[in-house]
Amino acid sequence: MADKESFKTIAENRKARHDYFILESYEAGIELVGTEVKSIRRGGVNLKDSWCSIEDGELFVRDMHISPYDHGNVFNRDPMRMRKLLLHKRQINTLFGKVKTEGLTLIPISMYFKGSRVKVQVGLCKGKKLHDKRDDLAARAAKRDIERALKDRNRD
Repeated sequence: MADKESFKTIAENRKARHDYFILESYEAGIELVGTEVKSIRRGGVNLKDSWCSIEDGELFVRDMHISPYDHGNVFNRDPMRMRKLLLHKRQINTLFGKVKTEGLTLIPISMYFKGSRVKVQVGLCKGKKLHDKRDDLAARAAKRDIERALKDRNRD
């Protein structure tokens, strides 16, 4: 039996961390069909260009690609279909208010198994400008150079 608190990361959206400042994150369940879960277990998920929208008080993820299951035949669904995310109504209303008033965006950051259930981490994000991305790259390069220098120094 799977441990209730075990986490196994399925997919990460690295592009989201590059293009956005993540202000808050929420854990949401996702509504899937059986063949999609089997495909997810095989790692057939791409979150790269996915985003979330709120319609009629419900949260949906769009443009998330889940590859069709090889042995699924007639039970396979459209790989790019809109999927419902499961959050409490109060959380959805809070997110809706922030998205409308502050101009923020909802982006799926990662997908993982929590126990036997599939969860999606949704981030409330603000877009980065070009100079912000350059600053991040420069900081990462400086950190890498420092670590390399320390490693060389310890070797001597």
